[in-house]
Amino acid sequence: MKKSKFIGRETEMSRIRGLLDKRSSSLFVVRGRRRIGKSRLLQEFGKEMKSFFFSGIPPVRKTTAQSQREEFSRQLERMGIPGIRPDDWGNLFWHLSKHTEKGRILIVFDEISWLGGKDPQFLGHLKTVWDMYFSKNPELIIALCGSISSWIEKNILSSTGFLGRITIDLVLEELPLRVCNGFWHPKEKRITSYEKFKVLSVTGGVPLYLEQIRPDRPAEQNIQELCFTKGGLLVREFDEIFSDLFSRSKASHKEIVTCLAEGPKELGQICKELRKSRGGTYSNHLDELVKAGFVKRDFTWDLKNGKEGKLSCYRLSDNYLRYYLKYIFPSRSKIEKGSFAIPKSNHFIGKEGIMGLQFENLVVHNREVLWEMLNVSPEEIIMEGPFFQTPTNRQPGCQIDYMIQTRFNNLYLCEIKFSKNIIGNKIIAEMEEKINRLKIPRNCSIRPVLIHVNGVEENVLDEGYFDKVVDFGQLLE
Repeated sequence: MKKSKFIGRETEMSRIRGLLDKRSSSLFVVRGRRRIGKSRLLQEFGKEMKSFFFSGIPPVRKTTAQSQREEFSRQLERMGIPGIRPDDWGNLFWHLSKHTEKGRILIVFDEISWLGGKDPQFLGHLKTVWDMYFSKNPELIIALCGSISSWIEKNILSSTGFLGRITIDLVLEELPLRVCNGFWHPKEKRITSYEKFKVLSVTGGVPLYLEQIRPDRPAEQNIQELCFTKGGLLVREFDEIFSDLFSRSKASHKEIVTCLAEGPKELGQICKELRKSRGGTYSNHLDELVKAGFVKRDFTWDLKNGKEGKLSCYRLSDNYLRYYLKYIFPSRSKIEKGSFAIPKSNHFIGKEGIMGLQFENLVVHNREVLWEMLNVSPEEIIMEGPFFQTPTNRQPGCQIDYMIQTRFNNLYLCEIKFSKNIIGNKIIAEMEEKINRLKIPRNCSIRPVLIHVNGVEENVLDEGYFDKVVDFGQLLE
């Protein structure tokens, strides 16, 4: 099977290629959500040198530390290093070090938490062999790669054993929209941004999902194949995500993302809806989902001084998870039986409220491009992000899709709208209502911004109400 073209990741690739200019060995971390392209990035990087790739086996009930060592030994044998007894990680690493003593070499330990999660001695042996043997080759590069960021953070990045040894901590995020456009090549110029956004509302900027797109097919057919056909990649992906990453507590993690599918919520709201206490367990689960790249925690801030507050909301930032919970899961049994009837077009792309949340995610993930469009430099920005004001006796509640506060006392209030129809004049009244609810300091100027994808009516532009009307579809043209 022909491998798909490698698209994007120029910044990340440039960063790790910088290791080639060093005069000493390098140990670095690559982490991010499942399917985000960690292994693919390292494979492309490894083309420039001799490479050894190792991966742990998925953690199931019968997986043990011994079975991980045995699999590692088999992988060594396939790479031309046979006959190594899998009785001790230190022994396995030492033999590998003997075959990587000279020359430019890349070693990748993929799914590092699977490899070492069952053996408390794993990382200690790796650290020792790194210090004594691996690091003696000034051209050797070792990548520790994994999807469980919380495990990596706790056991490697925050470990005194690896203090000062990690050269780069590379966190892979979703691909920017301008890069996503390349997955419709060579037909990207004749497919509308609106149609591309339909697909992106399901896939987000996750490379492996986008690689499944067939540009010669409409968005609805692509979504049908991925999401509503037996054996489709995104039919079973949800289960695999939670089995791989949160095997011991996957039910709790599923409860949380299901709770967040309707929109952002504070910790107290989440615990109340799930009938759980606000103790450490659920806070830890939320933290794991944040570090895994599926949930974002957005803090509100004080508009008077621009300082981050204590209040925060958790937002389901992963478009696939929300789409699965809202549209695939309710029809899952029929899909698995192969008896799911082809739904109407609006069932494929979802209702407008959910699509609005999906579009908001895409805009927030591409916030730096939005700054360019608004002509706001990063140096000007004091705080930015989705903003909410909690209701009290003195003030009503208010929620802004995305807001920027600058050191020049400008507040950019962004209304993000995804609609199959062009946006009409009522959007002005909606924005005005939000401004009236917001407790704004006297020294701040208000700059309303409308972000859309499918056009606005002429009278909206003629009113001159919005300081900027941004067509986000430009990023996909």
